[in-house]
Amino acid sequence: MARVTGLGGIFFKSRDPTALAAWYAEHLGLQVDDWGGVRFDEDEERPGYTLWSAFAADTTYFAPSTQPFMVNFRVDDLDALLAQLRAAGVEVDPRIEESEFGRFGWIMDPDGTRIELWQPPA
Repeated sequence: MARVTGLGGIFFKSRDPTALAAWYAEHLGLQVDDWGGVRFDEDEERPGYTLWSAFAADTTYFAPSTQPFMVNFRVDDLDALLAQLRAAGVEVDPRIEESEFGRFGWIMDPDGTRIELWQPPA
């Protein structure tokens, strides 16, 4: 059975992502990279990492969700998990994105929150 293996990241909307990143850097010591987020490396035995990232308040990346945040979960087998979710009647975005960062798919939870599923590269 395919499953979630960890938290891949938390992404949220902000009226001013640059100022918010500066606040987190000053008060919590987060070292925000040029791309606008922070990467937390974890267990070297398990592929992946966790991200923290503020998006512009008008981003459409979370669409069709109207929630101000999106959760990303690390998964062990994206194709198998998406098939399981479709079979269970979960709303699954038909698009799969592949890049040097891995493979991504999306679902909607019952509250209308967009959930990103991420299979890191091996």
